Amino acid sequence: MRADALDPVLLRTFASVAELGSFTAAAGALGYTQSAVSRQVRALEEACGVELFARGARGVRTTPAGEYLLPHARALLERYADAARALEGLRRVDAGTLRLGAFSTANAVLVPRALGRFGERHPGVEIRLREGLTERLLPALDAGELDLAVVSTHKQSEIASADLVVLGADPLLVALPPGHRLARERSVPLAGLADESWIVADDEAAVAALHARCAPAGFVPRTPLRVAEWTSKLGLVAAGFGVTFVPALAVGGVRDDVALRPLSVADAQARPLRTVYAAVARHARRAPAVTAFLDDLRAVSADLLA
Repeated sequence: MRADALDPVLLRTFASVAELGSFTAAAGALGYTQSAVSRQVRALEEACGVELFARGARGVRTTPAGEYLLPHARALLERYADAARALEGLRRVDAGTLRLGAFSTANAVLVPRALGRFGERHPGVEIRLREGLTERLLPALDAGELDLAVVSTHKQSEIASADLVVLGADPLLVALPPGHRLARERSVPLAGLADESWIVADDEAAVAALHARCAPAGFVPRTPLRVAEWTSKLGLVAAGFGVTFVPALAVGGVRDDVALRPLSVADAQARPLRTVYAAVARHARRAPAVTAFLDDLRAVSADLLA
């Protein structure tokens, strides 16, 4: 049997003739001429190497070979129809899977809000979310494990197989206890926090980053309190044990008993703002679900980072 025996056009014509018992009736049902139906049936018989119909004055009847083929043809046509429906569901973003990655502060407010908007319009899409540092998410994009990742400032040349879409600049704010002497100021001079205890993640990279931020203000921060989670950091701030930096992206998730203030203009200019991107894997650039979610990310980012 030749491979073209599985041609869905030929199988559909064969099934119609078998069910209606007539080339003429099948032609009317399918919108073909009778001669076109006859040619298609003959092409299928040649591909199969057997006669599928016994032709007579009163019409046609399936041969034993035709009877054997008919249920298989119907099953294949149903599978083709299922595939067509599945592809249509993907095109209309009614089905499929969206594989996302994001760093932790993006998962505080930005990603949940964007997913909320997306889910209202596309409830049939399965969401898979992975949290991690930008340095871990980018290799996952390269490996095809993620379709899109929310990442922070990175040189574009370092991203081998993703397109970067700018979502906005993410300034750092200072989290202060509500009764702090600077909590009512419009902005906070970094040098004014030189004597404070700073709360930072318990890893050398985080401590080094804090030192780099404070160096232009002329002091080395004290870091006696080191905790990993944002909830722990903010709990310690609220209780008056120290201060910490909070990215603007996370503002919507900050507890009410913590005061957030921007740095003074001079301090803000001394350190460039972090840029937040949506990194879209090359394999997913035309994926309808990715395109739709990217629109939601842009909309929520414009609101959060305004």
